[in-house]
This record gives sequence, C-alpha cells and structure tokens, in this order.
Amino acid sequence: MDTKLLIELIGYLGSLLVVISMLMTSLTKLRIVNTIGGVIFTIYALIIQSYPTAIMNLCLVIINLYRLYQIRKSGPHYQMYETTGKDTSLQYLVEYYKSDILHFFPDTDTEALKECNAVFMVVGETTPAGFLIGNRIEADTIDVIVDYSTPRYRDTSLGKYLYEELSKRGIRKLRFAVSSVDHEGYMKKMGFTSTVDGFIKEL
Repeated sequence: MDTKLLIELIGYLGSLLVVISMLMTSLTKLRIVNTIGGVIFTIYALIIQSYPTAIMNLCLVIINLYRLYQIRKSGPHYQMYETTGKDTSLQYLVEYYKSDILHFFPDTDTEALKECNAVFMVVGETTPAGFLIGNRIEADTIDVIVDYSTPRYRDTSLGKYLYEELSKRGIRKLRFAVSSVDHEGYMKKMGFTSTVDGFIKEL
C-alpha cells in the first residue's frame, strides 16, 4: 500500500472515531472511544508534522484519561428505592422509553407492568437510571419481566449496584424468561445462568 495513502487512512480513522464518540449516550464509552480516536489522530498529526494539532489532541487524550480515572475512582452515585407499578414516575419512564424497552423485551405488555408487585427504581445522581419490574413468587425470589437501563447508564455498573442492593433487601434469586438476543448477552455478562426455564441469577 502507498505510504501516503496509509498515513491519510490513519488520519481518517482517528477523525471517524472522534465523531462516533460524540454519538454515544454513555459518557464512559464516549470518553474511551474519544481517547482512542485522539491517540490515533495525535500519531497522524506527528507523522505529518502538524505539531499544534498533535499537542491539542494529546491534551484532549490526557483530559479524557483523567475523567475516566475520576469515574472509575468515584463511580456513579446510585440510589435505589422500591415502589409500585402504578408509580406515575415509573409509568412516565415506561411510556417514554417504550420502543427501546420493547426492543430488548419484545413480548412485554407495558400496561400489565402496572400490576407487578416487585418494582425497583434506580436513580443516578438526580436522573432516572433504570428499573427492575417483576413479581415475587417467593419472599426471596423475583420473576423479572423488565430489567431496563436508560441509554446514559447502559453499562454493568448499574446492574452490579442493583443486584447488590436487592441482595441486601433479602432477595436471593432472580428468574428471567428472556426473549431478546440483545439482552441475553448482557445477562450472561452479569452472571445469569441459562436453564430450561430461562435465566437465573443467585444473589
């Protein structure tokens, strides 16, 4: 491959990653992808001897790394509370994110969620971060219908916090008859075990 073309492709790749990062709703993912793009673009700028551009991108990389360190050190500040399916705030969120919820949980009757007796909402700082809705079939077991995170909080930190808090409240088992391939990957990552009855997680 021509050297000049290869150098140009490096520049395009760095620019593309920076642009893609701006489209991400998760702040952590945004900074990670932006950092990778910044590193590649810094290398490109050094190759073409555009030192001001290299210095600017290097500074952005350092800022991103520092922000990622802060996020990792302090972590998101979550708060969980138990509510009911008829909670107006919950109903608003379900309606607002309905199409996204149905993407991950296509068989869900969102109206029927109002009658569920195990409902937990999680707030990140002052922003709704997600919710778990299902039914208690025993005092320590929940049949989960929806375990949803809003796009901004769509990483494993919310799930880890939620499951830890449920454990503190005496919940020992979550059962999930999941029907979405997209959500199955997340559940496996969070430690759910596939069984003939669906997915099960021991807390």
